[in-house]
Amino acid sequence: MGALEEARLAAVEAVAACGCEEEDEDLLEFVGGGGEGPGDAMEAAVRALLVGLGEDDRREGLRRTPKRVAKAFRDGTRGYKQKVKDIVQGALFPEVGVDKRTGSAGGTGGQVVVRDIDLFSYCESCLLPFSIQCHVGYVPSGGRVVGLSKLSRVADVFAKRFQNPQRLANEVCGALHASIQPAGVAVALQCWHIPLPENLKCKSSQGLIGTSHSSSSGVFEGENSSFWNDFVALLKLRGIDMEVDSHSAILPWCPLRPQEVPLCNGHGKRMTTNGAISPKSGPTPSNMVSAVSTMLLALGEDPLRKELLGSPQRYVQWLMRFRACNLDVKLNGFTLNVASVYERPDEDATDHRAISSELHLPFCAQCEHHLLPFYGVVHIGYYGSGDGEVIDRSHFQALVHFYGCKLQVQERMTRQIAEAVYSVSHRGAIVVVEANHICMISRGIEKIRSSTATIAVLGDFLTDSSAKASFLQNLIDTAGQEV
Repeated sequence: MGALEEARLAAVEAVAACGCEEEDEDLLEFVGGGGEGPGDAMEAAVRALLVGLGEDDRREGLRRTPKRVAKAFRDGTRGYKQKVKDIVQGALFPEVGVDKRTGSAGGTGGQVVVRDIDLFSYCESCLLPFSIQCHVGYVPSGGRVVGLSKLSRVADVFAKRFQNPQRLANEVCGALHASIQPAGVAVALQCWHIPLPENLKCKSSQGLIGTSHSSSSGVFEGENSSFWNDFVALLKLRGIDMEVDSHSAILPWCPLRPQEVPLCNGHGKRMTTNGAISPKSGPTPSNMVSAVSTMLLALGEDPLRKELLGSPQRYVQWLMRFRACNLDVKLNGFTLNVASVYERPDEDATDHRAISSELHLPFCAQCEHHLLPFYGVVHIGYYGSGDGEVIDRSHFQALVHFYGCKLQVQERMTRQIAEAVYSVSHRGAIVVVEANHICMISRGIEKIRSSTATIAVLGDFLTDSSAKASFLQNLIDTAGQEV
């Protein structure tokens, strides 16, 4: 603890030396000891992370980042301060059932299932957010039913903590069984972890690591439980298949921490991924690791808790993938014709108006406003040189990777890629970026299925509307295809 406190004080001193501006007054207040509150400690720690990434925390796009990051983490872990009994209390209502000799319905034996509850949580292994689709079922007893919204709210209490998918399923199931006292509870989760940049393979699934977990109690327990079978059948009505696939490979849930995933409580789980995970490892700056530990302490967590050991190092390893680098050297390598070209035999070399395109180039970037990932695909259109030569796709992918692997905003990234392509084509460039932003789901906004598209148009694509329309139509025609 002494070392962590020293690291926190060092971060505060570094911030004071930078002369950063005063914090807003609308930040949430937290109870804490000492002269400096947990919110201040978190913001100082975030500034230390920015400095460690080679960034200037005084520049316009980063000045408020410590405030935003602190607020996002506080909101995303508010479940530590919530109690299930406060949610469920007063939400149990009398509902007549039927005689058990006749059947099961209503408040006695009639199963109730709430499906497609969209949630998010923070992976305790790497401190990155993951998205969840939760399905909860229970069998009422004693002629009582619970308000349906309470099932979602209880699930959210445990999701808003540092978690792993199986423990989340177990905790939701156990809490509902204890508070509602039904005949049984069933919980099924479908979870998706943010991909590592090198695992981005295709436009549809984006390298996301998907896993299914379940937990059950009471009448749902046991492989031959008719209630469990009914629960699974009601999920299938929504196209959700939770059945056991005994031949599925056991793959690590967190890409930054390869590990075996335990079996589900009484039922199976399924895990899928787009490819083997081989995260790069290397030394992490100790001052940045101490800063993350300080953030955990400020949130009321214990960095020495068994499940969190090593998590600060993994989070820093993730951030270091987006470390500031020398723009001029890499960009000059692209613009000085280092990129190879090849002939496309199916194209008419005399058609100088032919539009070349590279579509569905995957990327993963880090939002500089919230230090949260956004990921998606980039589509590039440009005019060829007139002799049938085009730039190889691998060099466009390298260009996208270069601009993506740093602290970014989507609008700027779109412009930068377009300007780089235009500097090579000299005639025109059009770039469309489609992305999912984790900050849209993990800091109170919670717009789970939202996505963002940006477009940059330069040169002849700006003056020739038919050229732009042709490129966009090509993009629409290939929207459902894998690459």
